[in-house]
Amino acid sequence: MTVPTSSRAVKPGRVRVVRGSSRPRGGSRGSSTAPRPFRGSSTPWLYLAPALVVLGGLLAYPVYQLGLISLFHYTQAQVSGGEPTTFEGFGNYAELFGDARFWEVLLATVVFAAACVAGTLAVGCALAVLLTRVRAVPRLALMLAALGAWATPAITGSTVWLFLFDADFGPVNRVLGLGDHSWTYGRFSAFFLVLLEVVWCSFPFVMVTVYAGIRAVPSEVLEAASLDGASQWRIWRSVLAPMLRPILVVVTIQSVIWDFKVFTQIYVMTNGGGIAGQNLVLNVYAYQQAFASSQYSLGAAIGVVMLLILLAVTLVYLRLLRRQGEEL
Repeated sequence: MTVPTSSRAVKPGRVRVVRGSSRPRGGSRGSSTAPRPFRGSSTPWLYLAPALVVLGGLLAYPVYQLGLISLFHYTQAQVSGGEPTTFEGFGNYAELFGDARFWEVLLATVVFAAACVAGTLAVGCALAVLLTRVRAVPRLALMLAALGAWATPAITGSTVWLFLFDADFGPVNRVLGLGDHSWTYGRFSAFFLVLLEVVWCSFPFVMVTVYAGIRAVPSEVLEAASLDGASQWRIWRSVLAPMLRPILVVVTIQSVIWDFKVFTQIYVMTNGGGIAGQNLVLNVYAYQQAFASSQYSLGAAIGVVMLLILLAVTLVYLRLLRRQGEEL
């Protein structure tokens, strides 16, 4: 009698191999040889330990000392040992928040930093897109010029910009026919001049970072958008910006931190904060309180307030992005 193929007996000594899925029936997963992440393991922290030690020594301890000084009455008399140090608690913060001058400087700092961040991102992103459109030689020249501006020390760049806009010998006034116009006399013109210098020395970081991100975007995506008739602005707004959002988050947060704590440009270009302190920002205001007035505790309190503001802005920004489902 002929035995059906499906019911033939398996010969002794041989194993019948059934082709198909290697998973057992019922949907349970079999053993996998793929490496698993270090969940609950201390190995990643061992690799991060050297960096954490360095950051703790260079960042955590100074922040601790800053907060400690802000809680005491600490002036030149206490530094020289003429008077004992007394604990004030939050008295320095109460004095600071009760000063109308502090709120004026805080508002000016926020507006100035926002303008600097917007200008830096606009110029950096525009030049990053331009780098993808020009040939090799102009691209190399633009990259070298931008990196030269980025590598220039802040005090050197500020001095050069002061010479360019000098009322007597500056070439800008001669080209524009402004005569002996002083850019640092008026409050808004002085802030505008400092803004130009800050953008000039900050946009290369944004340009290089965004350009690297654009080069990582598949060319087929950009070609498809061009074939559909999209303009350069539409390609940036609808294609590149969403794909580069994690990079834009990084450069935005970096720009906010850098521009909010600008000191050198304001101090050099406005001679310590402008006429009657009309161009003060928080960093320069803290310097004046701590070193010009010898109110070290008030200067430390201003520094703590700046730190808390920057932490709050960063955390809120990251939280909003996580709500939108972005992975950073």
